[in-house]
Amino acid sequence: MLKDRFYYEDAYMKTFKARILQKGKDSDQRSYVVLDNTAFYPTGGGQPHDTGTIGGICVIDVEEVEGVIRHFLKECLDSAGEVAGAIDWERRFDHMQQHAGQHILTAAFVDLFGFQTVSFHLGKELVSIDLDVEDVSADQLAAVEKLANEIILENRPIETKWVSEDELTEYSLRKQLAVTDEIRLVIIPEFDYNGCGGTHPNSTGQVGMIKILSTEKQKRKVRVHFACGGRVIQQLQRKHEELSAASKLLSAPEDGVSNAIEKLLTSNRTLEKSLEHAKEELLSFEAKRLVEHKNGIVVRYAFTDRTVQELQKLARLIIAEDESIIALLVAENENHLQFVAARGTLAKASMKQVAASVLPLLNGKGGGNDAFVQGGGERTMTGEEMLNVMENTLVK
Repeated sequence: MLKDRFYYEDAYMKTFKARILQKGKDSDQRSYVVLDNTAFYPTGGGQPHDTGTIGGICVIDVEEVEGVIRHFLKECLDSAGEVAGAIDWERRFDHMQQHAGQHILTAAFVDLFGFQTVSFHLGKELVSIDLDVEDVSADQLAAVEKLANEIILENRPIETKWVSEDELTEYSLRKQLAVTDEIRLVIIPEFDYNGCGGTHPNSTGQVGMIKILSTEKQKRKVRVHFACGGRVIQQLQRKHEELSAASKLLSAPEDGVSNAIEKLLTSNRTLEKSLEHAKEELLSFEAKRLVEHKNGIVVRYAFTDRTVQELQKLARLIIAEDESIIALLVAENENHLQFVAARGTLAKASMKQVAASVLPLLNGKGGGNDAFVQGGGERTMTGEEMLNVMENTLVK
């Protein structure tokens, strides 16, 4: 029976002895053993599996397959008969803290605002729940976190009880249960009654604390990321290190980092505007220089590593200098060729015909109208060769 398993009899059991019932390999050739009883919790209900050792061999995974718990080992176990098992207690207790913290936080959302939890994930660094609502305010998050930590400080007992389906009417369950056989309730008196197969500490005080860290939208639901117990300290240490590093980089005290960043951003925006203005002036100067070296009514030039946006701006500046000019500009960028062809209002040639002459040669694509086109494709020729094709189209 489920309730006879060691991890349910005593969640604090760190070592145990059991008999080997079966050895084997799964379809992925992973070695496993089956014991007559175990303190290793298998993956399930949002809680990851335990790790540790059996017979001195590392347990890397624990799964329940058709009612049988398989302990997957790093290497084959030579032992037979009785073996000793040892749980990685630090990992187990962390999972106990996070899982119990999830119960408390979920119950707090229900108690204060009626927000139901629809899923739970216990990750390596953070824990998350998905709430069946589209939005949660900062004030609501603060209120829930406050209530959850009050429940922890009260150090209420966390009880487990095995009940029958008929006995469920005696309890005010947070949500309807999916199982009808061997039902295990996890109870925080006068606060939370919930069916659960996970491991938990025996009092809320051992959860330590709960800190909500962030939220995000997930398909008309809200995902809440949080940490409990020792993980809060880890998150605090990580954030302190980041804040300290930022403080040094900004030459500002830690409590003045946000102000320093705001000043830096303001300065950066000013510099970006100045840089953009300088670029525009350089392009204008470049356009004048190119017009001075026009060949008849054509200005042509092949660039290296220029964006098509820069080509477009440059072409517009060129034809603004002289309305009778046609500008043919090409950029060679790694394995691609890009071009812009533009005419002044007094020029008569069709730029669409120019594009039509070169695009098939590049296996490319483009768009525009008779006055202005742009496009690009594969680098099947040099920029100068492409300019020759474009200019020859104008002659024709």
